[in-house]
Amino acid sequence: MPSIALANNSSDSKDKKEKKMKKKIALETSEPQDEIFSDKKQKKKDKKKRKAMEIDSEDEERSETSSELVEPVNLKSEKTKKNKKAKLAEEDDEGEGEVAKAEDPNAISRFRISGPLREKLKSKGIESLFPIQARTFDDVLDGSDLVGRARTGQGKTLAFVLPILESLTNGPAKASRKTGYGRPPSVLVLLPTRELASQVYDDFKVYGEALGLVSCCLYGGASYHPQEMSLKRGVDIVVGTPGRIKDHIERGNIDLSLLKFRVLDEADEMLRMGFVEDVELILGKVEDVSKVQTLLFSATLPDWVKHISSRFLKSTKKTIDLVGNEKMKASTSVRHIVLPCFTSAIPQLIPDIIRCYSSGGRTIIFTEKRESANELAGLLHGARALHGEIQQSQREVTLSGFRSGKFMTLVATNVAARGLDINDVQLIIQCEPPRDVEAYIHRSGRTGRAGNTGVAVMLYDPRRSNISKIQRESGVKFEHITAPKPADIAKAVGVEAAEKITEVSDSVVPAFKSAAEDLLNNSGLSAVELLAKALATAAGYTEVKSRSLLTSMENHVTLLLEAGKPIYTPSFAFGMLRRFLPEDKIDSSVKGMTLTADGNGAVFDVPAADLDAFLAGQENAANVSLEVLQALPPLQERDQSRGRFGGGGGGRGRGGFSDRSGGSRFSGGKGGRGGGFSDRRNDRFSNGFGGRRNGKKW
Repeated sequence: MPSIALANNSSDSKDKKEKKMKKKIALETSEPQDEIFSDKKQKKKDKKKRKAMEIDSEDEERSETSSELVEPVNLKSEKTKKNKKAKLAEEDDEGEGEVAKAEDPNAISRFRISGPLREKLKSKGIESLFPIQARTFDDVLDGSDLVGRARTGQGKTLAFVLPILESLTNGPAKASRKTGYGRPPSVLVLLPTRELASQVYDDFKVYGEALGLVSCCLYGGASYHPQEMSLKRGVDIVVGTPGRIKDHIERGNIDLSLLKFRVLDEADEMLRMGFVEDVELILGKVEDVSKVQTLLFSATLPDWVKHISSRFLKSTKKTIDLVGNEKMKASTSVRHIVLPCFTSAIPQLIPDIIRCYSSGGRTIIFTEKRESANELAGLLHGARALHGEIQQSQREVTLSGFRSGKFMTLVATNVAARGLDINDVQLIIQCEPPRDVEAYIHRSGRTGRAGNTGVAVMLYDPRRSNISKIQRESGVKFEHITAPKPADIAKAVGVEAAEKITEVSDSVVPAFKSAAEDLLNNSGLSAVELLAKALATAAGYTEVKSRSLLTSMENHVTLLLEAGKPIYTPSFAFGMLRRFLPEDKIDSSVKGMTLTADGNGAVFDVPAADLDAFLAGQENAANVSLEVLQALPPLQERDQSRGRFGGGGGGRGRGGFSDRSGGSRFSGGKGGRGGGFSDRRNDRFSNGFGGRRNGKKW
């Protein structure tokens, strides 16, 4: 009888708990019926919740019953219960993950990407496609000719690599693709530079090998024989520059009769580099264009690119333009900065810019001329040069070292401006405004890639550079700054020095502790002051030098000259200075005379040592004022092509500006005749081939 009573009590308890549980579930899931049945995710969650509560209910019931019967706990059932709950939790997490992926329209799982290629993408950390990749994938895989356009740094390479690989192995091109020894290529990709060709080849190699496809890269500066042997053995994909591809076609090494894809990447740069005839000849070698799919990718669309598109792509081609008529054509993830700087100050200024804006990442510095790249790389600690006159083998070694972090600063010409995708390039410095707006877009696009952010600093001579043109045509809103101030530099290097100090092993402290105590007791300085000096020493920053706002020259200050009436020309400003200052003082001290944008003043630099003489002299001139500037006002701009102040374009020599000091090596000139304005300065770095700095000949 007692056992029967216990059983009845247990049954009553179970019924109560089931009713309680159902009531709780009903309250928690009370929603309009149409919403419940339309939301599969919610139903799935409710089902799992009910199961979990049933497990909890069984557990509570078992505890009560075992308490009343004074029976031992069943360890096996406890483990089973925990496993059930863990499994439910795991399934719930997986369900949440699937929902999250489904909500990402560009997730790789939503595209016709095969398993091996998908795994390879995931191993590279790629879970979803960039917009240009997602927008073009289906069109390319389905066989359409295509013109693709996106801002630089937005992943145009994989936009054609991925669908081409899938088409060759699982799509329309698979059935007609030849295999075996000596097979002709199915894909031909043309690129403007060796570095870009090598980079695209690496992508085809990495992802293509996962699908059993073979690629080769053809460019000038490398031996023909290895390239010929690769083509003879048979390849699926040929990547190369127009000149070398043309040579192999003329030698009979490349058979284009079974070509399925031809790709022009960075087509606008091919125009600028003079590859027009070679590209048209190569494209014209395909006889039956109906059997070939043509893809054209470019950041900008000049007239020749449009002509190529209309001539060699089918009329049914698709156009995917993610730039369109938007005003902003440069990268939107980049902070665009302009900074006034004379050529003579560049070598001293750039290290400070790197300290303040590189955030410990890589820096690429662009120059217009190869000579300038070599010279600047030699002046900057740990920097390397990259340009067209360097042998290809050395260029590859240089790029490899830069990618791997063996050195963190690369000084390059436009050979590095297009397409190069190098991780952690945090800072771009352009030593002068480029000749065309497209160059600025591509140079600044070497940072802020793949969703990251970066900084692009462009130096300019305030007497001649037309910043507004680049700003207007690129859509960039420049942030105008002046040279980093001592406090900014000290703050930046201080952080690095503090990290170095904290990384010092504790084992060395006893050896230096006695000297530290003596220094603290006898120096007369506080502990904070001594530590500040230690940080400065560790950073190699033992002297604070001020820079001017106008030219960024060390130990110079910028003055504003006003006369209560418009100042129309620099000559007029010099005339006013001559009223109260000796001629020789003006000739030796005044640098960078530039008019303000409102036409009511002129700014110029003088050595800090001469400041008092200039301020004292103004007292002898009526209606003339000189003011030391704390911020640079807007200045009048001058187009370089018209000479510095509207004079002749410069005579002989590679440059066009004469400063009576032999011209500027760094700016590429020996001092042409008939240039514009002469400021009679003794430009240390621009002093022809005889300039000196710190007693050393440049």
